[in-house]
Amino acid sequence: MRRRRHPFADEPPAPPEVLAELQPGQSVELLKALHILTRDGRLNQDSRRKLKQVNHLLQFIEPLLHEALEARGDVTLVDHGAGKSYLGFLLYDRFFASRPVGTVWGVEARTELVERSAALAQQLGFARMRFVAATVREAMAALPATVDVVTALHACDTATDDAIDFALQRQARSIVLVPCCQAEVAAVLRRHKALQLARTPLAELWRHPLHTREFGSQVTNVMRCLRLEASGYDVTVTELVGWEHSMKNELILARRTGRRKRSAAERLARMLDELGLAELQARFAVALT
Repeated sequence: MRRRRHPFADEPPAPPEVLAELQPGQSVELLKALHILTRDGRLNQDSRRKLKQVNHLLQFIEPLLHEALEARGDVTLVDHGAGKSYLGFLLYDRFFASRPVGTVWGVEARTELVERSAALAQQLGFARMRFVAATVREAMAALPATVDVVTALHACDTATDDAIDFALQRQARSIVLVPCCQAEVAAVLRRHKALQLARTPLAELWRHPLHTREFGSQVTNVMRCLRLEASGYDVTVTELVGWEHSMKNELILARRTGRRKRSAAERLARMLDELGLAELQARFAVALT
């Protein structure tokens, strides 16, 4: 496969203190265009944290793109809850720009962010970036039938679950999730707290409001992992970066094997029952086969 000349191949080098934060070959001009770097090419503390998170995530995603490309000669990535599309732009710059194939789709509900990203992609000549102004569910019909990698970086509340729905529907090869706040499970725990306290001492884990929120978030991610395993994926859970850089730091990586785990579906069903979350069956439960 003939590699294309990189659009930022001739740009000047970054200042030493910025260069230390960059990945090899990473474009300073692109980071300026994304407002991660200032106009004079400097980093502030907030942008340093943001860059560290995204760059670390790129190291997990790039091997998945290589695998898909080797398997079928093309690769499609869909980034849900894309926001300003930092992840999509940096992936395109790092992996797609020098290749003649591959497409990055960014899905974001805020129209103004989509319009801004589309204009920047055109300005940079990133011709195989596509943007959809819609929620994950609204975008289902607009996105390609074959998707290799699905990402959702800090997609709020149930948007991460919608991204999982999409990935499962498209039978994506790989799923990369960094979940953000999720209030749905905590709200159900809160409503049934009195009944659960009478039923089991384990309900003390979410008796106080702060614990309800944190326990609800933890339970949500555990159930997401079980759902993925029950749907035919191998799942790895790890930290994205150090806690000093982000409190929303859990990285869930799932690779499709096609081997559905009945035991995972059974454990998930029991969790929903034991925690009084039966009303969320439609969200999380996987039919036993």
